[in-house]
Amino acid sequence: MALISFKQVSIAFGADAILDQAKLVIEPGERIALIGRNGAGKSTMLKLIDGSLSPDDGDIIRTQHLVCGRLIQEVPNTLDQDVRAVIAAGNAEFGGALAQYYLSSIENDNASLPDQAEVWALDRQVQTLCSKFDLQGDLPFDQLSGGMKRRVLLARSLINEPTLLLLDEPTNHLDIDTILWLEKVLKNLHIAMIIVSHDRAFIDKLATRIIELDRGLLTSYPGNYQRYLNDKAKALEEEERHNAKFDKQLAQEEVWIRKGIQARRTRNEGRVRALKKMRSERRERRERQSTASIKLNTANKSGKIVMEAKDIRIQFGDDVLVEQFSCRILRGDKVGFIGPNGCGKSSLIKVLTGEAQPSDGSIALGTNLQVAYLDQHRSAIRDDLSVQDNVSGETEIAINGQRKHIMGYLQDFLFTPARARAPAAKLSGGERNRLMLAKLFTQPFNVLVLDEPTNDLDYETLELLEQLLMDFDGTLLLVSHDRAFLDNVVTSTIAFEGQGRVFEYVGGYQDWLEQRRDTNSESGTKKEDSATLENDASKPKQKSNKTKLSYKLQRELDALPQKIDDLEIKIAKITERMSAADFYQQDASKITQVSGELKQLQDELDGCFARWEELEDQ
Repeated sequence: MALISFKQVSIAFGADAILDQAKLVIEPGERIALIGRNGAGKSTMLKLIDGSLSPDDGDIIRTQHLVCGRLIQEVPNTLDQDVRAVIAAGNAEFGGALAQYYLSSIENDNASLPDQAEVWALDRQVQTLCSKFDLQGDLPFDQLSGGMKRRVLLARSLINEPTLLLLDEPTNHLDIDTILWLEKVLKNLHIAMIIVSHDRAFIDKLATRIIELDRGLLTSYPGNYQRYLNDKAKALEEEERHNAKFDKQLAQEEVWIRKGIQARRTRNEGRVRALKKMRSERRERRERQSTASIKLNTANKSGKIVMEAKDIRIQFGDDVLVEQFSCRILRGDKVGFIGPNGCGKSSLIKVLTGEAQPSDGSIALGTNLQVAYLDQHRSAIRDDLSVQDNVSGETEIAINGQRKHIMGYLQDFLFTPARARAPAAKLSGGERNRLMLAKLFTQPFNVLVLDEPTNDLDYETLELLEQLLMDFDGTLLLVSHDRAFLDNVVTSTIAFEGQGRVFEYVGGYQDWLEQRRDTNSESGTKKEDSATLENDASKPKQKSNKTKLSYKLQRELDALPQKIDDLEIKIAKITERMSAADFYQQDASKITQVSGELKQLQDELDGCFARWEELEDQ
């Protein structure tokens, strides 16, 4: 039985509807990626699903025992409780009493747990989640790193044992190791999920179906993000053909209706009514929002050698962030920086660009350097100023030597005149990021430093930025935890691998995974562990020959490859059936049956992989 069904659901804030007669069915165990342009209404969709918002029209039918958990996008800054209390607060009924007990137990060792069975059960659940997510329950929440805070909030979203988990930008500001950990945790939950994320690699690993919110309509695409790209391209081509045919027919009818008196005497009234209907349909058609038109304001070329570091050391107090690191960066190099949060990536970039001095070693900067810097905190944006005034106080700006009106320039970044005059405080996360890019690209540069540029950007703007950076003939220093973005843009990678060890590799993230040294990373993840997390859907490695298996176990191990191949073929066939255009138009019980078969086969496949690894370890 479906967990949630949308039947002709509509909701609007302003002129255009966020949802217009939308239909949606969410089945148990599905992992759905909800995607759409910035401002399309994805957060509104999540509120409709969890019941915190009601539709203007239509029905939302929820199964009787539905329990929703939600991981919010922004990490609260005002939580002064310990980890246990924050997790317990996810239970509205008994969380307050349990949080009060945790506070009392800090001040008084003899504090007693309230004598209620529900509170006792909730306390056990809190302890279980702390253990599962490797959390120290009595630590103050506000003293944790951003990644650990995300772990706590994920645990809080699971405190009520939800049947449907809503995840709003779960990977924002997480380092790669934590993202890989999160992928593994979510895959092992075996509950339905709706994920809003701009991390394409994350979506590729988790999604079993893509739901796109576009111009008020919800469209389902079976499979992961890569398959969605292919299916979406075909759908857009078909839409363009249909619209072109419709517009041609409408133009012909408009010519007919305007013929002279003789034609009007023989006018077919049915044809007139059809024309009026076509006019109405054309007026109501919502065109796709245009894509951002970003241009880089490049300066004259720098010298061939941009920066050269020799045996540099970066140390703050007793903490050594970088030890004996050397590199040479040439004009046109695009360098990615990889490492856990807080490892020193930003500090190293400041040293390489001459903004700070190393504790030891030397830095030589090239000639004619003009550096533009985008920081991850977007500190250059003033909330009290309008979008327009944040970019420039002038009505015209110069881009590559050509004058352009500020409003036209902001429209290239998808800001309407009304939005351009609005205060920056009212912008969404994606709009703030576009504003920062618009501000940054007004200045000429030949060295570009981008610190987490991809947060909150929609997919189309993200892909446009990728193309711009690939075509940029200057030098790029890029800090990002977006694996797909790194792979598509950078030509070399500087990786922080723990205890001050920093190494340079050719290529992007995947190349680093294959080449990296066999040492512990700063977060404690070994090379093999990271590779296993990143490729947990691939087949296990060859046997280590630690001990000889019994005859029966060896037979079982030898049979697993064929069994896995058979399961993958069955899964592919069912996935192909579900990708048919009319699949979700049939009876709901049939959809549930096929979805259940797919989940059962996927669980069996996961079990085979787990058993293979278990036998190999023996």
